[in-house]
Amino acid sequence: MLKHMKRLNKLFAALMPLLLAAILFGACSKKDAVGKVYLLNFKPEIDAQWKEVIGQFSAETGIEAKVVTAAGGTYEQTLRSEITKSDPPTLFNINGPIGYLNWKTYTADMKDTNLYSWLSDKSMAISADGGVYGLPYAVETYGIIYNDAIFRKYFALSDRTVTDISSAAQIDNFAALKAVVEDMTARKFDLGIDGVFASTSFRPGEDWRWQTHLANLPIYYEYRDKGVGDLDKIELTYGPQYRNIFDLYINNSVTDPRMIGSKSVDDSMSEFALGKVAMVQNGTWGWGQIAGIAGNVVQSSDVKYMPIYTGVRGEETQGLCTGTENFICVNAKSSKASQEASLKLLEWLFNTPNGKKAAVEKLGFVTPFSTFGADERPDNPLEKEAFRFMSNPNLSAVSWNFTSFPSQAFKDDLGAALYDYALGNKSWDDVAAVFKNRWEEEKALLK
Repeated sequence: MLKHMKRLNKLFAALMPLLLAAILFGACSKKDAVGKVYLLNFKPEIDAQWKEVIGQFSAETGIEAKVVTAAGGTYEQTLRSEITKSDPPTLFNINGPIGYLNWKTYTADMKDTNLYSWLSDKSMAISADGGVYGLPYAVETYGIIYNDAIFRKYFALSDRTVTDISSAAQIDNFAALKAVVEDMTARKFDLGIDGVFASTSFRPGEDWRWQTHLANLPIYYEYRDKGVGDLDKIELTYGPQYRNIFDLYINNSVTDPRMIGSKSVDDSMSEFALGKVAMVQNGTWGWGQIAGIAGNVVQSSDVKYMPIYTGVRGEETQGLCTGTENFICVNAKSSKASQEASLKLLEWLFNTPNGKKAAVEKLGFVTPFSTFGADERPDNPLEKEAFRFMSNPNLSAVSWNFTSFPSQAFKDDLGAALYDYALGNKSWDDVAAVFKNRWEEEKALLK
């Protein structure tokens, strides 16, 4: 009997590691089978909203999920750091075809997903070699946002010098815009404003409105003239027009050009919301910032759009800048369970009643998916303005060609040059040289 017990003890001792391994493997397998979501968010201005939405998704589905938001202007850097960690993002953004080239080894093919099947215009997806690796999830517009109440007050003045224009809606080219803006600046005290335009923000990471969104205009027109969608080398044919509007901003702003290095986009949107200025360049996403400012005095019915006029011939038919730079990708190196969980988040967000409501009301998305009806669009005055422009057959939208910009390094260098120009430390020729030379250099590195 004792001999038999010893044999059993030896057998048990031999099997114990295998039993423990099986238990641990089973626990890990069960954990992996559930999967979890880690979204790396691109837009700091909707960080709080994303966290609320992610929490709602987890509460409804039981799937563990979190969102981390990169600081302004640091997304690529943050993604490089996070993607190599033991718990990397399962969902991340790329900024178009250039972004795909940088991250293609991490992008899972989504051509067989429900999400891709719901995409209204499948040509908008990032496709390569028969696969689909990035999907747009929010179509946005940007332009010059203006407070129509201030404009009406200006046009009611008896001593204004611009007498052939009687409403903001009649401004349809740069010459008209410049004339009205400069006259408004001369009469800013009568209008009760501190400046016509909000601050030209250049705090570190806050210059994207100028080195990306505004810089899109000269690139758009050069591409249009040449009938292309990308160039390894640019002539910057429309550089003078780019300068026109940038000068108008900094010379008629609430903030002295020497102080713009301390200003953020939030500062600009606050100035607009508080009625200190008449105009600000920004996009549809800015309504949440305007409405959320304590002490906001701007009525939603007075929040209007006008295109960014720069002095290009024929710009009277120019519409708003319309498109997307946000393409969602699933991390191909995440576990299959986490990839599936990440797709469940997107399917919940874009095809369930609560998810769609969150996408519209909390995140402010205008989505390109067929799952949304006409009555499920954002109650956002800028979105309404965008639809008004897009439905006008006499106007042509400006496409978002900054998805072809060569790199974040190029944008940062252009932003630095624009800042030095605003301070008087560089000439415009210097800015143009940085624009052209750094473009060519960074495009060459892509090859």
